[in-house]
Amino acid sequence: MCGFVGIATGRNGTPGIDTSAFLALRDRLAHRGPDDAGIYQSERVWLGHRRLAVIDTSDAGHQPMTLAGEDGAARYTLAYNGELYNDREIREELRARGVRFRSECDTETLLRALALWSGAAMRRVRGMFSLALYDAHLRTLTLARDPLGVKPLYYALTGERLVFASEPHVVAGHPSVGARADFAMCSAYMTTIRTVLGERTMYEGVRALRAGQLMQCDLSGEKPVCRLVDWWRSERIGDDESDEITEQAPRVRKALDDSILRHMRADVPVCALLSGGLDSTITTGVARGVHDGLRTYSAGADTGPDGDLVHAQEVAREWGLAHERAVVDEGHFRTSWAQMVERQGVPLSTPNEVAIHAVASRLRDDGCVVTISGEGADELFGGYAQPLALASRYVAGEIDAPGPGAFELAANAWAPMESKAQLLNAQAWDASGRDAWLSGFYEDEFEAVRTEAGIAGGERDLQLHLRFLRRVNLAGLLQRLDTATMLASVEGRTPFADAHLAALAETLPLEVKYDPEGEPPASTKRVLRAAYEDLVPGSVMRRHKASFPLPFTEWMEGHRETLVGSPLVRTLYQPEVIELIGARPSEVWNLAWPAINLALWSRGLD
Repeated sequence: MCGFVGIATGRNGTPGIDTSAFLALRDRLAHRGPDDAGIYQSERVWLGHRRLAVIDTSDAGHQPMTLAGEDGAARYTLAYNGELYNDREIREELRARGVRFRSECDTETLLRALALWSGAAMRRVRGMFSLALYDAHLRTLTLARDPLGVKPLYYALTGERLVFASEPHVVAGHPSVGARADFAMCSAYMTTIRTVLGERTMYEGVRALRAGQLMQCDLSGEKPVCRLVDWWRSERIGDDESDEITEQAPRVRKALDDSILRHMRADVPVCALLSGGLDSTITTGVARGVHDGLRTYSAGADTGPDGDLVHAQEVAREWGLAHERAVVDEGHFRTSWAQMVERQGVPLSTPNEVAIHAVASRLRDDGCVVTISGEGADELFGGYAQPLALASRYVAGEIDAPGPGAFELAANAWAPMESKAQLLNAQAWDASGRDAWLSGFYEDEFEAVRTEAGIAGGERDLQLHLRFLRRVNLAGLLQRLDTATMLASVEGRTPFADAHLAALAETLPLEVKYDPEGEPPASTKRVLRAAYEDLVPGSVMRRHKASFPLPFTEWMEGHRETLVGSPLVRTLYQPEVIELIGARPSEVWNLAWPAINLALWSRGLD
């Protein structure tokens, strides 16, 4: 796991900065790669890399990694962030074709696969990744991202150059890009608390490469000519699969067991995040069977006998696992919140990012470098009781909305769409486009889900709403995990958010995932509960869903001066709204959380 930054130009372009400034940009990513640093510079492409050594920790894994072409001259250069989970299989196939390896590092596996199979390699590899591959002979640059978007990649095309990096603030740090707020995204953030929606980010002009997408850039002309390609698409919804849970449960267990075991491979200490909920208990239970001495960690506030900390401790005790806790109190929350926004260069999405970072820091202090986590189970197997219950009512015609995207947007809003004109001042409301982009984005995403699933019409199909959660919600959760763990130099792995498991889950009938007529928690993730009923303790099966819960509404006092002192907040909000949030944040917590985050973030803007 790593971080990288790059600049690409055409024939007559320049990087726009000198080497020392480029190294400074690279080293903004030092938390993503504390173990090694590298740089590659050619006439058209500069690549900078920071390495977190996980597979083959020797110097043989140094990046950027270059491979010679048939003529013996350096041709392919790769900067890579991720892990391959079918590394051994790919190596065996490459060796059968005469390839000889000089390391055990999966970076070399990926580089040689790309050199041999070109773009077709993307469909052969299984893992989480973002990458930049430069072909010096063809003068082409390829940027790519894994199918579910576990690892991030951001870019800005400024005309004469392309700037790209693992974090958006690094792209914005290039002088030709600049760190300016995107007003439409600021307004979208108030409603969704998402700092990335599709390709759009909080920074004006900085875009995100989407999950399962690649960018192909021709650098042979005067300027980079780039085009985006969706190289991966999810499975169509199957209509001939059995809806018998007893038939589907063994298939799901076999596929998930395989994914968990693949995600355990590392040459550094591995542990597991354990909240005492169903998803983390499953991953921990399978992992402990192949990893002697597995350590587990939980995080959260000390909220009494029904909190995550207590439930996780009980599961660990029952299984005889060494377990540690990262307790988050008000002082830690307030300090870490501000520091995280400053260091990662974006507002926080959800308050429990603080808890995730706290537990990542704790396990890193104990010597662990890799941890497995449960993100993806809810979106793939129907784990969200309240959102799915609301969607069921919409499907049944009990809730009116202009469209399915508008329904999803309203159902999950922090700052309600109908209140935005009163919250924002007139100039900011106009500058944001009056949320036309946000509304259009949600409708377009639902239409993309419908097309992907192979269903004409069908906004009243509950399966489509579950898929929408996978497409939009899971992207946010994976981004949250990546930023919060990598800020502590920890690689977070997500066995549920695996393309092979997702392909299976997406074809399963809704009935084996979620029962609209049932009572939670038994009505949710039905096939997972059946698949692991002999492994997961009954207390976990009966427990309602929680996710690093924190009493954050009580911890947002004392930010009035931060709000008033922020030029961005004063530009965005009506003065009376700023006063309301500053005076009574716990009462208007849904407005206070995004507003305070925007104020903290604005300190790093131009």
